[in-house]
Amino acid sequence: MGYSAAWLAMQQLLDSALPIGGFSHSFGLETMVQEGRIRDSRQLYEYASAMLMQSWATSDAMIIRAVYRDAPLKEWGRLFAIERLVHVQRIAVETRAGVEKMGRRLLQLATAIHPELDWTLLNEALRLGQCRATHPLVHGFICWQLGVSEEQAVQGYFYTCIVTCVNSALRLMSIGQTEGQSLIARLSLLTDAATGLAMSMEPEEAYSNMPMAELAMIRHEQLYSRLFMS
Repeated sequence: MGYSAAWLAMQQLLDSALPIGGFSHSFGLETMVQEGRIRDSRQLYEYASAMLMQSWATSDAMIIRAVYRDAPLKEWGRLFAIERLVHVQRIAVETRAGVEKMGRRLLQLATAIHPELDWTLLNEALRLGQCRATHPLVHGFICWQLGVSEEQAVQGYFYTCIVTCVNSALRLMSIGQTEGQSLIARLSLLTDAATGLAMSMEPEEAYSNMPMAELAMIRHEQLYSRLFMS
């Protein structure tokens, strides 16, 4: 696939309307809003930027980095070990389930819309329980298959996380579409720094440093009323 075609194919992955279930998960944001910890766009920006630099860049992105390191060498066991390392760091059951559901739906979608590419390895690994087919693993694998650069794959993943977060907030908070788009634009400016951080780490160094967010993810299942699955 040529560069232009690969780049356009990647844009399809970043579409907020992609039917992989992201609209069903707030990953703890709903708890933060209900508890009054996030009340306006300024606090939402602080939360999302902290998640970007202290979780998405240092945790999820390590799986994408492992794809680009290990897949060309067919070091599948090494790759899936990184996915497990990152996944077990997700404390909340709802969050682990949500990341798996989104990844598996994305894999099904990619298999359907890109039949010219070989998805046998990942589908078979999932069937045999060798991997969990989490969202960052499948995203990274698709980008690698498409011939997208590693940096673009990482930065694209950050963009999907930002858009999912802001779109969730639009349903939870008193912010409008214009303000939401402004937030996405401002947060997107941080992805260069986040990508630089991710590219400076080895996959085995994966960590997350967002304890308040993790506690919010855990408490989500005990909320009196919920809009989201996580």
